[in-house]
Amino acid sequence: MNHFKGKQFQQDVIIVAVGYYLRYNLSYREVQEILYDRGINVSHTTIYRWVQEYGKLL
Repeated sequence: MNHFKGKQFQQDVIIVAVGYYLRYNLSYREVQEILYDRGINVSHTTIYRWVQEYGKLL
């Protein structure tokens, strides 16, 4: 089953964002800034939702 099907962002972006949050104990806004510096514009609330949805899968 593909948990990422139909998402606006690619699977790799979601995994990296959730990984930054969980591994480095960053805030959602800090993860947002890191992604923005890499050319990915995503809201900190979206990252929060990703962590809630995919945190247990990773």
